[in-house]
Amino acid sequence: MSYRTIKRLLGETSLERKCRFLFGGALLLLITGSFYVYAQLNLQIVRDQYRQRARLLITQNLLSIHAAIDPEAPPDAARSGADRSRDLSRPFVAEEFRAKGWDFIYKNWQLLSSEERPSETFEFDVIDRFAPRAPERPTEDHYVYEDPKTDSYHYFEPIYAGPTKELIAGRTCYDCHQHRVAGLQEGDLMGVAKISFSLQKTTRDIARNHAVLIAMAIVDAFLAMLASYAIVRYVIVKPVQHLKEVSDSVAHGDLDKRADIRTGDEFEELSHAFNRMLRHLVNAQEELRHVNINLDAKVDELARANLSLHQMNKLKNEFLATMSHELRTPLNSILGFSDVLADSDNITDRQKKYLTNIQTSGRNLLSLINDILDLAKIEAGKMERHIVDFSISDLVERATAAMLPLAERKNIALQWRVDPAIPTLRQDSGKLQQVLYNLLSNAVKFTPEGGRVQVSIVPGPDNTLDLVVADTGVGIPLEDQAMIFEKFRQGRALPGQQDALTREYEGTGLGLSIVKELTRLLGGEVSLESEFGKGSTFTVRIPIQLDCPLDFAAAGEPEFETDGSPRSRMLAFGGSAAGAP
Repeated sequence: MSYRTIKRLLGETSLERKCRFLFGGALLLLITGSFYVYAQLNLQIVRDQYRQRARLLITQNLLSIHAAIDPEAPPDAARSGADRSRDLSRPFVAEEFRAKGWDFIYKNWQLLSSEERPSETFEFDVIDRFAPRAPERPTEDHYVYEDPKTDSYHYFEPIYAGPTKELIAGRTCYDCHQHRVAGLQEGDLMGVAKISFSLQKTTRDIARNHAVLIAMAIVDAFLAMLASYAIVRYVIVKPVQHLKEVSDSVAHGDLDKRADIRTGDEFEELSHAFNRMLRHLVNAQEELRHVNINLDAKVDELARANLSLHQMNKLKNEFLATMSHELRTPLNSILGFSDVLADSDNITDRQKKYLTNIQTSGRNLLSLINDILDLAKIEAGKMERHIVDFSISDLVERATAAMLPLAERKNIALQWRVDPAIPTLRQDSGKLQQVLYNLLSNAVKFTPEGGRVQVSIVPGPDNTLDLVVADTGVGIPLEDQAMIFEKFRQGRALPGQQDALTREYEGTGLGLSIVKELTRLLGGEVSLESEFGKGSTFTVRIPIQLDCPLDFAAAGEPEFETDGSPRSRMLAFGGSAAGAP
């Protein structure tokens, strides 16, 4: 039987079949083994009885023969050997044995006539077997030979000239035969007594007993298999099958189905546990149904709220764009007329001061309006890119030159450096310049007098460049870095200041929000690394060649990374954060 067959019988069949196979097979082996051992023991008993009967008959025959020829034997020993043998053997063996079963084989058979010599080959072997003197002589005191050809039993017992066997009147074989046999010594083999009888009747009886035993074994095995089948079928498999049917019904939606097993054993306890599980499942499903109904209602409510917010946001953007556009026209007129008045020679110093205030406030308001218009265009998806080839060195030089007067008024060292390995860019130069200008404006604004602002352009990975603006300003607290790129937000300038909307420095709070949106528009990402009180480093990573269209819907949300310091944090938009050079 192959491994696959055994696996299929024991591992891939039903529980009932496996139990029948295993239990029935075990019973069959036990019954077969028990009956086999019993038959062998009976056969051994029969053989022992043969040996004991033959030993007794040999002794009696020897006594009878010696009593008949010994004149000194007692009167009761003079009884004929045939009669004594017949009386002794009558309870044991058949009639033909009592007449023909006895024989004596002499050691010196060569001196006998042909009729008195051994007639079978195995008889010579027996003489040779017991002929050696001690210590070469075999230890057993008899020899049994079963002839399969004639189906006969032959028992041989050696007769030695020694004190081991007293036959008549306390005399041994040696006492009587030492004068009759030349050279006979004490302990020599004189001959072998043989008892022979047929085994045919005994063999038939044994075969009949074996047949009865085999039949009983088959009947017992069959009855045991029937009993095992009934036990497995009705005690084990039936409750399990019932539980399976109930579980199948529940799986098909019949939640009212319950297990009903009344056996008073572990299967009944299992059915109670199964029913408790079903009740718990039904209750949980009912609770889940109510939760789903409430969730659907919440989802509908949230969808309506999102739609309303989207519409409100759209109206807000349209309102801001319209109002900003409407405000910019009169504001440009105000700034124009203020410039004309400022060039006039017939105004007083007090009037010049007022005109300066008007121009400053007007330009701040115009910057705010322009920022709002830019954000509105970006959020509406109407901001277009104008891709041209340009030198990044020229762009950085123009931006730093525009910011240099403000830096000099605060005694801030403004430095810039462009890696010579940076090739000509194919990007939107106007939007990149606006990004750099906003970062420089923030850096100069939040850096105290005597500080330093550094602009660096270095190569980045995968055909990109990093625009890095580092300052030694006030820095941004860790808890404010997550919202610093939101609209109208500024970091805290003083420890203990809680609201980021409360501004310590002037400005609209839209610069970094515009930087984030424009960087995404240019296909890049912006990251922040800052330590409160020590300065900030903004890194803008953009592709050197911007040729493919961008998928703004796939742009990532801000990601935050920390280097383990409680005061340092990296913040990135659209990709992985980049640190300062």
